[in-house]
Amino acid sequence: MSDLTRYQDPLTIQRVLHGARTIAVVGLSGNELRASHFVGYYLKRHGYRVIPVNPRETTVLGETSYPSLRDVPEPVDLVNVFRAPDAVPDIAHDTVAIGASALWCQFGVISEEGARIAEDGGVTVVMDRCLKVEHARYAGRMHWLGFNTRRITSVRTWLDR
Repeated sequence: MSDLTRYQDPLTIQRVLHGARTIAVVGLSGNELRASHFVGYYLKRHGYRVIPVNPRETTVLGETSYPSLRDVPEPVDLVNVFRAPDAVPDIAHDTVAIGASALWCQFGVISEEGARIAEDGGVTVVMDRCLKVEHARYAGRMHWLGFNTRRITSVRTWLDR
């Protein structure tokens, strides 16, 4: 396996996060216990337009789900992938075809071929990183439970005992 750090550059990650408004989530599940659902929900709560792409779903998070990226009827800035690595090359081709500016592969979704296809098409690639975690890191919303408690003190109260 090659060195993945070229797909994990902090400045590139921040540029992708700040430049995206519409995110197509490939593999977004309607099952609330799935990571894709939690990430989609988080992104939607933080102001992103989230478009589900999953042929097994009709709606997810109140949005119409499309069978493939090429079926999405509006422009997409970022494609976020929750699929097996062997699906990434085809997704990369579709990402280039729809004119998205970035392809983001979640933890464990590593495909050098998919990255090459996307980069050859002028698409920025982030790989083996969680979109929610990186957004929380750079937007100051990270918490050990995965959400912002809005608590700025560590003083214990009688409820903590």
